[in-house]
Amino acid sequence: MKAEAVQVFGAAPQQWRRKTHPQTDIDAFREGMTQAGIGPNFMHGIYLVNLATADSEHLTKGIASLSADMQLAGGLGVAGVIFHVGSHKGAGFDAVLPQIAQAIREVLAESPPNVWLCLENNAGGGDSIGSRFAELGAIREAVGNDRVRVCFDTCHAHAAGYDLTDAAALDEAMAEFDREVGSDALVAVHANDSKTPLGSGRDRHENVGWGTIGVGGFRNLLAFDAFRSATWLLEVPGYEGGGPDALNLRVLKALREGKRLPRIPKKPEGGGEKTAKKATGTVGKTSAKKRGKTGTKVGTKTKAATKRKAAPKSNAATKTGARKSSAKKRAAKTEA
Repeated sequence: MKAEAVQVFGAAPQQWRRKTHPQTDIDAFREGMTQAGIGPNFMHGIYLVNLATADSEHLTKGIASLSADMQLAGGLGVAGVIFHVGSHKGAGFDAVLPQIAQAIREVLAESPPNVWLCLENNAGGGDSIGSRFAELGAIREAVGNDRVRVCFDTCHAHAAGYDLTDAAALDEAMAEFDREVGSDALVAVHANDSKTPLGSGRDRHENVGWGTIGVGGFRNLLAFDAFRSATWLLEVPGYEGGGPDALNLRVLKALREGKRLPRIPKKPEGGGEKTAKKATGTVGKTSAKKRGKTGTKVGTKTKAATKRKAAPKSNAATKTGARKSSAKKRAAKTEA
């Protein structure tokens, strides 16, 4: 696939039970990624975690699961663990915020200091937390630790009502993100098209160019430094139904580099509502090895702005020269 990064699960995503990974396997993964020049890499937490739950046993299990993932991530040399905060089940976000913040502080206290814990934005269905940028920002502020970062899922943002297809609307959305969260917090992107319309509240991933975001939406995102310097990861069904594939990866790379797009096959009729296959192994990244005109590598820790670049003269995304806005600064109160 010629992927530049991977996202992995540390445990089966639909169960609490975990197996112990032999140290030889952990060392082999870390050494293999280093030798291949692949990374920064990420881990995804299991789907059962809900830090907003009123069930104390469920909360304890969630904290333990995230702590175990963070420990494993440190051994694997993974940059961060991405997870869904959960649902307040009708209690309201403000009511559960203190519990969420305390749970995250506990996870950070029991984990390696060089691993990020990444909040993923949500699609907005039901009482789920994180569909609005203000909620992600409030969690970061309440925790008070700069190791809390953000993974931006494009499908989720689109489903939550943030229009990625219109340049002016995206300018407004990114100004909101910068104001509420801080563009320096963005370290990873789940680059998924959407099977459902803008504002649907439904999390249905689609291949790049087959969904309602379209190639143009991803090109729009790449006009922002914050997105160009983040690690891009695929969680798509695959053009042939086998999960994240080389063609989806090639499309994103072409957009990043301003090159002609590879031929995207025509979407099969009636294929719009099939359930997307979740990625559990190798996925792609579009930016950590990007080189600008000077040949300088852009890493994921670069503090980037959400000020949009001037519209490119061609259909290709521009590579350099973006103006930077003032990113929201947050005190890094180390508690782990």
